[in-house]
Amino acid sequence: MIFYQKEIQLASKRRGYHLITNEIISAVPELKNIKVGQLQVFIKHTSASLTINENADPTVRTDFETHINKMIPEDMPYYKHDYEGSDDMPAHIKASMLGCSVTIPISNGKLNLGIWQGIYLGEHRNYGGNRSVVITALGC
Repeated sequence: MIFYQKEIQLASKRRGYHLITNEIISAVPELKNIKVGQLQVFIKHTSASLTINENADPTVRTDFETHINKMIPEDMPYYKHDYEGSDDMPAHIKASMLGCSVTIPISNGKLNLGIWQGIYLGEHRNYGGNRSVVITALGC
């Protein structure tokens, strides 16, 4: 069994959903050494999330942003946590709903994603800044 782990910084992105699959793959060239295994990607933030979904049509990412903003609106009078602005508490709720990690099978040195699947960064803050992710690959 072999293990590889590294932490990378994703460049600051505007609010919304962004494909980061290629950034993740580029950060771990050691994937080619794993015949059978798993890759875990973990984001070290409470106001951004990771998920896997459609990688071809960008309107899917737009629809994600539109829908989640209707589900979890800003400026609700019952939010107490607003130290960093009106997008603060909604960003935490969105991140908890979508999650902080994804796990993907590795087969023959490559991520075994479906043909239309990609890794999304959900940036839930207006000005979230750079995001740190820990990438762990394991297998044989």
